[in-house]
Amino acid sequence: MIFYFSGTGNTRWAAERLAQETGERLFFIPDEVKKGKCEYELQEGERLGFCFPVHGWQPPHIVREFICTSKFNMLNSNFIYALLTCGDSIGQTMEMLDKELRKKGMHLDSTFSLIMPESYVCLPFMYTDTPQREKEKISKANEDLGRYIEMIKERIVGEVHTQRGLTPWTFSHVIGAYFNARMITDKKFTVDTDLCIHCGKCEKACPTGDLVMKDDKPIWQHNGSCTNCLACYHHCPRHAINYGSITRTRGQYYFGHSE
Repeated sequence: MIFYFSGTGNTRWAAERLAQETGERLFFIPDEVKKGKCEYELQEGERLGFCFPVHGWQPPHIVREFICTSKFNMLNSNFIYALLTCGDSIGQTMEMLDKELRKKGMHLDSTFSLIMPESYVCLPFMYTDTPQREKEKISKANEDLGRYIEMIKERIVGEVHTQRGLTPWTFSHVIGAYFNARMITDKKFTVDTDLCIHCGKCEKACPTGDLVMKDDKPIWQHNGSCTNCLACYHHCPRHAINYGSITRTRGQYYFGHSE
């Protein structure tokens, strides 16, 4: 089983390739969360993988919610791993994930992370990568993922291939704590009605269903489901969606946008 969350497509690409090459079943976490409390029965020797992007050097709240409300019936032969995507570093996200899993009687056997093109642009120092840097990151991630998949297929325990950064505790527990407590909100999203062409791509891109088209314009629900993944912003073909005022001059990115 592979459970994944993805906003702009980086993690979806990795999770789909994992599922294809390992033969494991693939589940989209937002779809599972909508079902309510779920129970999963793992087969003998089956792997259990968690794949998601790092949000503010922590696991996205939807991933934590999913783990908290789900039951996993495990066997001793099951291999548990996590593969995270990030723009540069993950801080102590793996440790935080492992802590959540241990509450359910599980623990990570091996951990991996992939540096992917940057998509978070809501802070003064955060920008999308140049086209050249995008290509370089995806090429390197493709190579790394190939190596990680072989380790996962062989169920090798104790593999740690992550980019934690220079001060992982500070990023996850100080900066990340503030970020996830104060900046994960849909209340700052706006739409420029003069630019909006009512195409609905933003609604289709939203992984949690927080955004809906009403009267031919995007409406955010303000119900706590937003993960601030910025999928709506990045998929808008007219750059009509913005987060506050800072993103009006920032770039857009989603996996495969240049193909």
